[in-house]
Amino acid sequence: MRASARRKAPRWVVLLAVCAAALQIVLSSTRPPPTARAVELPPAPAGALLDLLQTFDRLPAAHMMVLYLQAFDNQPGVSIPYLDLNYEWVAQWLAGALRLDPKGQYPLLMASQLYAQVPDPRRQRFMLEFVYEQYFKDPARRWRWLAQAAIMAKHRLHDLPLALKFARAIAAHSPNAPSWARQMHIFVLADMGEYEAARILLGGLLASGAITDRHEQILLQERLQELEAAEKSSAPTRPRRDRAPEAKH
Repeated sequence: MRASARRKAPRWVVLLAVCAAALQIVLSSTRPPPTARAVELPPAPAGALLDLLQTFDRLPAAHMMVLYLQAFDNQPGVSIPYLDLNYEWVAQWLAGALRLDPKGQYPLLMASQLYAQVPDPRRQRFMLEFVYEQYFKDPARRWRWLAQAAIMAKHRLHDLPLALKFARAIAAHSPNAPSWARQMHIFVLADMGEYEAARILLGGLLASGAITDRHEQILLQERLQELEAAEKSSAPTRPRRDRAPEAKH
């Protein structure tokens, strides 16, 4: 006999291996395909953790918070609609990034251009109010995002009182904003039918000499005339009194 002769495996071992392979095939064919599960947005770093981030270089930390939040809706194998996000925690992430980088504008751009665009009035209003709250911490730099919020409140939410609140804040607290932004509250008043108030404000603005551009002066003067005409046409007409009968002698 040759020493190199191979020993054959027992039949029961071969049969067991075949059965195991067949069982594996059956289990694989009946198992449902793997599905990706969306992970819920966690709360933003706050308290001691946020204070710790402030001890390091704040700009990279703020950018990392913004990038994490922006990329959160695209998780491996699944895309999360903005409507499914917890907007209170979204606001926490944005506010945390602004706290780390107060001069940064991107968190407010995300608030007004991304998260406020969802087809949900409640979430839209929540995010616009967030922009309004953050505006007062730096009116000189953040007026443009509140102006965007006023435009959205007017045209998306059709909420003129809310738009007026935002526009009045810009007029009162952002003297460095361009004239169109500081004049928004006048035209919102006109849209609300408050022609007299709009006329008085616009007339005072023209009389103050704050508008120096001749072309803009002409446009605002024409707008003032339109307001005066609208005010006259909307004024209630007084009922005509019947002539009293003459007394008989």
